[in-house]
Amino acid sequence: MKEKFMRAITRTFDLPSEVTLELPRITMIGSIHAYIENHQGLVVFSSQELLLKVHQGFVRVKGEAFVLKMMIDKDILLEGKIQDVTFEKDKA
Repeated sequence: MKEKFMRAITRTFDLPSEVTLELPRITMIGSIHAYIENHQGLVVFSSQELLLKVHQGFVRVKGEAFVLKMMIDKDILLEGKIQDVTFEKDKA
């Protein structure tokens, strides 16, 4: 119900959906940078994997030679050789 209400508000006032619906925004530059906004926490980080908690699930990034270039509040800048980005639903 809350999600339907927020979608209606988003459309009515032309607001960015990633903010009102708590969705992550992922901006990629080729396969070497990923800027991920609006996450809810870092779960796993290694040189080959990044797992972030997001609203209703997780974002998983796989690749090689990962380096966290920036991590501020709800934003992360990941650098490396990105091979795969997936969204996983929360099982709860």
